[in-house]
Amino acid sequence: MRKSVRALLFAAAVMLPIAAAGQTAGGPLALDTKIPLGAVSGRIDHLAVDLKRQQLFVAELGNDSLGVVNLAARKMRSTMPGLKEPQGIAYEASTDTVYVANAGDGSVRLLWAEDLTSKGRIDLGEDADNVRIDAARNRVLVGYGKGALAVIDPKSRAKIADIPLKAHPEGFQIDESAARAFVNLPDAGQIAVVDLEKGQVTAALPTQGHRANFPMALDREAQRVLVVFRSPPRLLVLAMEGAVVADVDTCGDADDVFVDAKRRRVYVSCGAGVVDVFEEGAGTYQRIDRIPTASGARTSLFIPELDRLFVAVRASSGEPAAIWVFRTAP
Repeated sequence: MRKSVRALLFAAAVMLPIAAAGQTAGGPLALDTKIPLGAVSGRIDHLAVDLKRQQLFVAELGNDSLGVVNLAARKMRSTMPGLKEPQGIAYEASTDTVYVANAGDGSVRLLWAEDLTSKGRIDLGEDADNVRIDAARNRVLVGYGKGALAVIDPKSRAKIADIPLKAHPEGFQIDESAARAFVNLPDAGQIAVVDLEKGQVTAALPTQGHRANFPMALDREAQRVLVVFRSPPRLLVLAMEGAVVADVDTCGDADDVFVDAKRRRVYVSCGAGVVDVFEEGAGTYQRIDRIPTASGARTSLFIPELDRLFVAVRASSGEPAAIWVFRTAP
């Protein structure tokens, strides 16, 4: 079956109508459904997707486990225990491998996406965090420790280099067209620019005096870097060369931000219990809605191929941990 046909069938399966309480008519995001994660307690961190198998991976940090959600069936497929505070997670397609970075023991676990059997382990030593796939150079980057990006070769499943940084890296993104990465270093009060060919920091972008910069996204079409700060809660939009495009208020305790290029929108998920939706036009960013979620639900994943935003909601009194699925509109 052709790839385009498979993608259309997958999208149709995920878009099957499901009745959902609290669905917002006419807004930019509407709640489709809630997918319970089972007996999962504590904080939930980042998410990743394997579109080929229609499955979502969930880093269940407080539960020391990895959850796998069947998106077509909209239910849990399995839960893998035995991790150590999993934080970052990414799916590397060329080797069909899931990379899970663990804060508790500093390890990166490599798992076969089909059944989560182990394909190896890389011990970075301390606080393994966000994971990104550098498809252009066939590398995997993992932020860790007191300040480094580990460079991993997916074929040999080994670390081949370190890129030193001034502080522990939080959210970072790869600009593959220019062989560079933009890295949030909140403890250094910096947005670092890394040359991936040279393996070193070559510049820093302005922070406008804001602090606690955690989530980041790239608008590749407009050549912009979007950074969300927690102190104060601000969305800062910068040209990739450093000029300030916009600096606007947003929700508190943000941990993920995504660009919806099709609709010229930005989604910011926050532990304050909301998702802020911004619309971009002529270089300005205007908040057009604030969608209620749940307290502590600060991590999410926007999947453009599905026109869906998945929000991780931790367990609370009377409510099990779940993935809330929002569809975009129009």
